[in-house]
Amino acid sequence: MPLSLHTIDAFTDKPFAGNPAGVCVLEHALPDELMQQIAAEMNFSETAFLVPEKDGYRLRWFTPTTEVNLCGHATLASAHLLFQLGRLPPNAIARFHTRSGLLTARRVGDNIELDFPASRVSPAVFPPSTIPLLGTTPVWYSTNEYWQLAELDSEQTVRNLSPDIRSLNSLGLGHLIVTASAATPGLDIVSRVFVPAVGIDEDPVTGAAHCALAPYWSAKLGKTTLSAYQASRRGGYLEIENCGERVLLRGQAITVMDIHLRN
Repeated sequence: MPLSLHTIDAFTDKPFAGNPAGVCVLEHALPDELMQQIAAEMNFSETAFLVPEKDGYRLRWFTPTTEVNLCGHATLASAHLLFQLGRLPPNAIARFHTRSGLLTARRVGDNIELDFPASRVSPAVFPPSTIPLLGTTPVWYSTNEYWQLAELDSEQTVRNLSPDIRSLNSLGLGHLIVTASAATPGLDIVSRVFVPAVGIDEDPVTGAAHCALAPYWSAKLGKTTLSAYQASRRGGYLEIENCGERVLLRGQAITVMDIHLRN
């Protein structure tokens, strides 16, 4: 039986921007190997698979090479699709059971709001040997068990950066966020995200990275709610809110393609 798979651009209100995700809503779980093969075939940074479970859906995310524990844009895309297909009424709360616990999504005006766990970073020493590979010296560097976060001196430096991504990965910087306070009016922060450790050289827009950026910049700027732009080639906008142990991510999504996979 063919499987319906939808291509949805997340953290944007127009097609061919933001971060594309594949979303597949299933009635029964597929074998892990098949889901990984589908994700590799789609070749997006993430493909999401949903199966009804309890009061919501079991949600899993696959890059072209591996399954991951948390993904923001494919969760936004999944919620968008459930509302679009009428599987959830407009005022419902989408409930996703994931490797990172229960995640929820709801419609707030034109946006969908995701409720995610915060991911706090702690100060660390940036390895001096990697500065030539990055192409600049961070003004501040922090890490946690997953992310490496490098604050740079300006928005323009973030936008112009051209790091040696594969070499950085080999030296332990395979989940790298670069960020700066924004000079562009209407924005608070900008970022770019390089995740070669999971098969993604540069991710277009990364909700999970903003779970680290929200508490980091909230403390620095003295603001709870921030307007963020991820300055990849496609680019995407988010409103992020630091709520202590949780982070709220708000953005839009648009369906650009519906296809059938024959297995």
